[in-house]
Amino acid sequence: MNEVPTLETAPASKIHLIGGEKGGVGKSMVSRLLAQYFIDHEMPFVGYDTDRSHGSLLRFYSDYALPALVDKYEALDRIVESAIEYPGRRVLVDLAAQTHDPLVKWMDESGVLDMADLSGIALHYWHVMDSGRDSVDLLSRLLDRFGQRLHYVLVKNQLRGEDFSQLETSGQLERALGLGAKVVTVKRLHDVVVQKIDAKNSSFWAAKNGGGIDSAGLGLMERQRLKMWLSHAYAELAKAEA
Repeated sequence: MNEVPTLETAPASKIHLIGGEKGGVGKSMVSRLLAQYFIDHEMPFVGYDTDRSHGSLLRFYSDYALPALVDKYEALDRIVESAIEYPGRRVLVDLAAQTHDPLVKWMDESGVLDMADLSGIALHYWHVMDSGRDSVDLLSRLLDRFGQRLHYVLVKNQLRGEDFSQLETSGQLERALGLGAKVVTVKRLHDVVVQKIDAKNSSFWAAKNGGGIDSAGLGLMERQRLKMWLSHAYAELAKAEA
């Protein structure tokens, strides 16, 4: 006789919020990386895209993504409901710039953190950072607001700068690590490779394997560079226990 899963025995769902608030730090690239990582590792997931005009998940992974406008509570509610409905599923949320305040308002007024605790859902906030001071200041605000109630992943995105000394000397890195944060690095990918992938609206899988209508048209060595970049990125994502 098969036992019905209980909260204690069912696999925990994970909600991955890909944020950083500041525009241009590479949130959408990290969302695309996670989507491809889940696909390649056969991890069930659904994506939600909060960008009204340039939704990256809807553009590159349309078979896995739905829109979620942050000013509509019923749209945001689906994020939590889909995690509860399918235990073990990953829920990937690409947060557009300037969505932090309405997201926090929804979380506060809906008791999202309490609901997550009761339902056994792990909430992971991926703070995507460039090398500027703004990203450090936004991290400080994030830690002030949520403390120990979120699982943090700090993403040092080398596509947007390689000198993260401001983070390392600010005291915020040590503070985040003290709260159990994971730190991952996304290495820089050759600009021409990124441009070709984006121009063709190609998934990373189609781009690295070549051929087909969704191919990015990369040359042999460009595909090799992409494969090496993905290999490093996947090792970093594994460190974050995504």
